[in-house]
Amino acid sequence: MKYIRYTFWAIVAICLIIVGMANRGIVTLRAIPEALANPLGVSPDINMPLFMAIFIGVGIGLLIGFLWEWVREHQVRAEARRKSREVEALRREVDRLKEQRHEGKDEIVALVDKTG
Repeated sequence: MKYIRYTFWAIVAICLIIVGMANRGIVTLRAIPEALANPLGVSPDINMPLFMAIFIGVGIGLLIGFLWEWVREHQVRAEARRKSREVEALRREVDRLKEQRHEGKDEIVALVDKTG
């Protein structure tokens, strides 16, 4: 299984290197379209290789997706926590009731009842 994992990540790394080598050209990323930037006198732009823009876009997309799912699943996690606390409270109550059932009995009989 370990070899399959290493092979998978090696293939992913090779694909990323190929994408990076194929997209080495410099591109300009503009935060504001040029038609709006000229009248405002502000032109926030960055020059970088195209593969960096692609990888940054994919990374930001993954981060937003993970965050979106984490927020969306909040109710499910809260319900699971609540049920876990409820199960633990019920276990404690069952143990307490078992102890009450064996009060005043012989210790050996109580131990046999607990294990059987």
